[in-house]
Amino acid sequence: MQFGVSFLPDCREEWKSATEYFSDALALCTLAESAGFVSVKMTEHYLTDYGGYCPSPLSFLRAVAARTTRIRLITDALLPAFHHPVQLAAETAMVDAVSGGRLEVGFARAYLPQEFEAFGSCLDESAARYQDTLRAVPRLWTEQRIDEKAPSFSYRQVTGRPSPVQRPHPPVWGGAASRTPDGCQWLGGNGFALLTPPWLEPTARIRPLVDLYRDAATAAGHALRIATSLPLAVADTDTDAEHLADRHIAHHLEVWREAMESWNGHEPGEHPDNVRKLAGIGPEHIRDNNGAIVGSPATVAARILRLVRDFGGVDQILWQVDIGTMPLARARRSIELFRDAVVPLLREKVAALRAGVRLQAAVTG
Repeated sequence: MQFGVSFLPDCREEWKSATEYFSDALALCTLAESAGFVSVKMTEHYLTDYGGYCPSPLSFLRAVAARTTRIRLITDALLPAFHHPVQLAAETAMVDAVSGGRLEVGFARAYLPQEFEAFGSCLDESAARYQDTLRAVPRLWTEQRIDEKAPSFSYRQVTGRPSPVQRPHPPVWGGAASRTPDGCQWLGGNGFALLTPPWLEPTARIRPLVDLYRDAATAAGHALRIATSLPLAVADTDTDAEHLADRHIAHHLEVWREAMESWNGHEPGEHPDNVRKLAGIGPEHIRDNNGAIVGSPATVAARILRLVRDFGGVDQILWQVDIGTMPLARARRSIELFRDAVVPLLREKVAALRAGVRLQAAVTG
């Protein structure tokens, strides 16, 4: 199991300016690399305090690439509803080249109505455009003189430039659309990696969706790759960590609820249901259902093992250490405690579990 850091800007300008936000985020990326984390990811959103500071994850990741040498760079997630696949293929290949082959490309369905209205894009077509784009971009990275004809885009005899450094191409992740059974099966059946955050549901309830992904990938002969992303707050005691985290999780929920208000007046569906769920939850609910990992090093280690068990195994966890505009010093402290105290505990616990399995096998064998 590997670890990374995750960013979804959730701050108001009066809390932190864009200059301050990105200065702090870049500082956390360099610390994460030195702490042994393997990846950093950034999300695309527009117009609101929920993600609006970062309309271009690739621009941010180029800055990360310039300040680091090893850490992987993940878009979480590019939104095909607002881009043409030729543009996406070219810009992602450029960042892969600039970074020396460190880019991993995550896509997601956009879901906030005000973004679709501003771009003049159709919300009802977003699922099909998402799938069409995930199929089209790898072709543009790897094939010559391509013809495509989809409902939202078409082109003839196109050869993408530049080519990515990685062969056959950068890894591709599927994001928000993976929260439905059909979405999970489609990602697995097509060989894409799965990135699913457990924000609004207990992690155990996500397990059936992850299993659908596993089954579809295995049946199609594809390798499995599963990651999740959630807030992390580590302090010396559980009380200190909860006091710190709850205020900032509440900030995050506040700006998320505001962004989701644009669903008012729209037809019921998957995301309006999330509006209802958001209205009834607070930081304690998030913590209790493992939607955030909060506590002392011992508590955090135990909750990580529970999270992995609930998922049936996970390859990578990406930590949102700056949740709710967490001050830089506090976010740094979480990373440092995780490195110095949580990781050694995890190693001990995993070694003990493996020893127990070996002993049981010896007894029963």
